[in-house]
Amino acid sequence: MNSIALSELTERIQETIRTNFDTPQWIRAEISELRENQNGHCYLEFVEKDEHTDNLLAKTKAIVWASTYRMLKPYFETSTGEKLRAGLKVLVAVTVDFSGVYGFSLNVRDIDPTFTIGELAARRLKIIRQLEADGIADMNKQLTLTPRPQRLAIISSPTAAGYDDFMNQLLNDSNHFAFHTRLFPALMQGEQAEASIITALDKIFTHYELFDAVVIIRGGGATTDLACFDSYDLALNCAQFPLPVISGIGHQRDVTILDMVAYTSLKTPTAVAEFLIQQLTIVENELLDTFLEIAKVVKSKINTEKQTLNSIQWKIKQTLQSCLTTKLIALEKQKSRLRSAVHSLLSNEKNKLSLLTRTIETHSPTYLLKHGYTITTLNGKRISTIKELKKGDTVCTYLHDGEFESTVNN
Repeated sequence: MNSIALSELTERIQETIRTNFDTPQWIRAEISELRENQNGHCYLEFVEKDEHTDNLLAKTKAIVWASTYRMLKPYFETSTGEKLRAGLKVLVAVTVDFSGVYGFSLNVRDIDPTFTIGELAARRLKIIRQLEADGIADMNKQLTLTPRPQRLAIISSPTAAGYDDFMNQLLNDSNHFAFHTRLFPALMQGEQAEASIITALDKIFTHYELFDAVVIIRGGGATTDLACFDSYDLALNCAQFPLPVISGIGHQRDVTILDMVAYTSLKTPTAVAEFLIQQLTIVENELLDTFLEIAKVVKSKINTEKQTLNSIQWKIKQTLQSCLTTKLIALEKQKSRLRSAVHSLLSNEKNKLSLLTRTIETHSPTYLLKHGYTITTLNGKRISTIKELKKGDTVCTYLHDGEFESTVNN
């Protein structure tokens, strides 16, 4: 049995590879792992998967030496607007290396960012079409934002400059509107950002009735940190959220998928704050206009009622004056009639009094005495019959010009 040493076999393999792969080869692959060491080298793992079943078809290790990585990384990220990371599909130029000790590996020499841009665009388009097919792409946009969005659930990093800008804009606005905010901290970049934002949304959902809207904001920074906002799962959660979602993730490039499904999106956190302030300003102006309109109507109504009241008062005055005149005339007539009645009554009573006086005078003792009559009394009492006297009584007789006493003898 013929045999060779392991080293001889690896040398043959190495020679074969050198012979057949003496120049760099352009390959398409997906980065499944990526890490940088302290020396500046980048270690990767490339994979290829079946497009339909997602089964693994190939996998190999690769390295980008520090001298090359220092140029490739900024070139790729500037061109694509994406951070070189796991999950990206790339087109790279590689040389094939084989070591008897370290095995098979690829040495990355160049990268074509236009390929990744196309892949990212295709991926974004696929996610957008999936959202549309699921019928949820516009769900959040169809919600109604309250005219006074003052209770805000904020998803952001508590240390982000954008969060500070947002809060300062709300608190220092000249209108001094009152906003009630609660921060739900989340990572806003990196591989864990997507899960962190979804977790924050889940926390808000447990008591969403306490809020008017959800605000997702981050500060400015490299556009390579925005990959998490092009996620289907994050878009799914935002699109179906029961509150309007307002995004302001601080970028100037094309909108992310999160921006597309949100109720509304603005470029910066400060712009989000200005949008919310503007909503309240609109309501304030509408209320002011309504108040002025009401004041105008009330003033007009008061003037109309005042004129009506003045007219009524004039009519009442005229009526009172007419009634008073009529009453005065009636009173004068009544007074005249009363005066005549009183005069007539007084005349009648005067006549009656004169007649009575005359009657009294003609029947008075003095009158009788003057006409020859006398009055005789016994013990001060007038005698009207002889039977009242007896012999020996002393009686007094009155005449008109004097009196005298007599003694009864018989």
